[in-house]
Amino acid sequence: MAKRKILTDNDPTLRTVCRPIPRITPRVITLLDDMIETMRDANGVGLAAPQVGVLLRAVVIETEPGQVWELINPEIIETSGEQEGSEGCLSLPGRSGHVKRPNYVKVKALNRNGEEYVLEGTELLARAICHETDHLDGRLYIDVAEYMYAPEEEEEERLSPRLRKYARKRDR
Repeated sequence: MAKRKILTDNDPTLRTVCRPIPRITPRVITLLDDMIETMRDANGVGLAAPQVGVLLRAVVIETEPGQVWELINPEIIETSGEQEGSEGCLSLPGRSGHVKRPNYVKVKALNRNGEEYVLEGTELLARAICHETDHLDGRLYIDVAEYMYAPEEEEEERLSPRLRKYARKRDR
């Protein structure tokens, strides 16, 4: 395994739609392993292949320590409910915004053995699935954020959702 460089928002790779993975190869397995190491090293809860410069449809998510979900060619097949809150991204360091996401998500994907499975998630896992699969279509959370927080407001927002009214509206 190797830690990879995480691309930042000025890199056009992050705005590119990724290709499906036609078959699981040793290179795909290495990519998944490297993505997990990179995500953990950066203290993230998810990472998509384009964030490390690979335009393939693969994401890794770890919302609970030790429980890693590897999603190859993920397809969201059901959503319901709504949640809203602060969201950030390893590719946009030091920034965060207020984002609405479904509270429940069902996604179909392949695992590293090429076996199809369905993952259902709520709350943080649902948010992470949506966030990471957006990356595969060239979308960043700033594209769907209702507003972005000023740096000094971000920490306070985590403590009190009522501070939303003080956040600056994102320029559209």
